[in-house]
Amino acid sequence: MKGIWPEGGEGVLREALLMGVLTALLMAMGLGLGYYFGNPAQWMLGGLIMSAFINIFAYAFSDKIVLSMTGAKLVPESEVPMLHRIAEHLSLKAGIPKPKVAIIPAPTPNAFATGRGPKNATIAVTEGLMTVLNEREIEAVLGHELAHVLHKDTLVSAMAATIAGAISYLAYLGRWGIFFGRSREDRESVPLFAVMLSLILIPIAAALIRLAISREREYKADEEGAKLTGRPIALSNALIKIRNAVLHHPPLTVNPGTTHLWIVNPLRGESLLELLSTHPSVEKRVSRLRELANEMGIWDERPIPLESIDSRSLMFFW
Repeated sequence: MKGIWPEGGEGVLREALLMGVLTALLMAMGLGLGYYFGNPAQWMLGGLIMSAFINIFAYAFSDKIVLSMTGAKLVPESEVPMLHRIAEHLSLKAGIPKPKVAIIPAPTPNAFATGRGPKNATIAVTEGLMTVLNEREIEAVLGHELAHVLHKDTLVSAMAATIAGAISYLAYLGRWGIFFGRSREDRESVPLFAVMLSLILIPIAAALIRLAISREREYKADEEGAKLTGRPIALSNALIKIRNAVLHHPPLTVNPGTTHLWIVNPLRGESLLELLSTHPSVEKRVSRLRELANEMGIWDERPIPLESIDSRSLMFFW
């Protein structure tokens, strides 16, 4: 089964790009602060040192941070035998070690994977996923997440979430430092400077996430996960059920910087933040999966009609 997973340095290139963008951003931030406070060269050096620290920290601990941010807890096989059985079956087919399994205490169905690679991956699912989906659909969802693991999407995504959060926090501290660190006369010019800094940094932080895992990667994980499990229709049905449930269950407590991790964007359709989604629309993903089912000659489930997708769930997707 290994043959369906392409080898190459794509994951390494994306990691390097992510780290390079962070380094350039923090050095530019240091330069701007240096011109404001004086000694721009020293501030640029500080930005370089800080970027090195954040890069190393994000690479080493981003998966643990993401699990903590989402409230996911590792669970033994005795508590969720079905999930462990499916994870072991699929990992054997893919030729990789079995991932750890984590549960998120939330009624809304959703799932994500994290980890630096196949040897230390974790797949996390909500309690709601276990109750809303049937076993075949759960298998299809885990297949999608394993596809992300095999392409190292999980590492880059977790790093992006950690880095974007760090940048936003540093920008917040920078604004307060500027405000309280100067005389009253100098502070008169602070609001414009702070606003400009925010307008520059926030879109760049969002862009880091978009660079980390593109919509094309979601399509690819859908396709390769469906090939791994042989359940393209089960996956399409799962996507519809999860997306509709987002509107009708209590919302997940989600940091906007982590929305790209989930199999379906957990933000509700009414939220303007969904404009920043890295996910293609569920409708488009379902259509592609059904085309794939035709190509594979596999209709493993009775398909849920596309018309059943709640229209509100599509209103802000591109």
